[in-house]
Amino acid sequence: MISLTQASDGIIFIVNSMTEKSTQKILIVEDDPSILNVLANRLRREGYTVHEAVDGRAGLDSAISTKPDLILLDIMMPRMDGLSVLKRLRDHKEWGSKVRVILLTNLGQEEDVERGKQLGALDYLVKSEWDISDVVKRIKLRLHSGGHKE
Repeated sequence: MISLTQASDGIIFIVNSMTEKSTQKILIVEDDPSILNVLANRLRREGYTVHEAVDGRAGLDSAISTKPDLILLDIMMPRMDGLSVLKRLRDHKEWGSKVRVILLTNLGQEEDVERGKQLGALDYLVKSEWDISDVVKRIKLRLHSGGHKE
């Protein structure tokens, strides 16, 4: 079934609920355990296979080994920041150069967000401003749009 959905920021997109979500993998790379748990639990309830990492190094290793369809990637993390992870992913020409990435940011990181977009991040979410339903809608949008910037 196809439906139109509107996120709180006004973005309208089409959602195909017949898609096989159970085959889609999402990697969440986030060092804040409460944010990581909320995201992981909700995405699992939505039917996605979810992998988790609590720092950049573990996130990069997990991304390379699990090859998720989409990565939610925090920018500020221990062991390796999110932008370094993204750059190293993009250096993997076969898979990493194409993986869909949504950045998770704090306020005041505009330069980092711009650099992330230059490295091919599709979107970014400011942690203090998002609602979990909007995050899920953004993920669905990016997974069903073929991963291309709009």
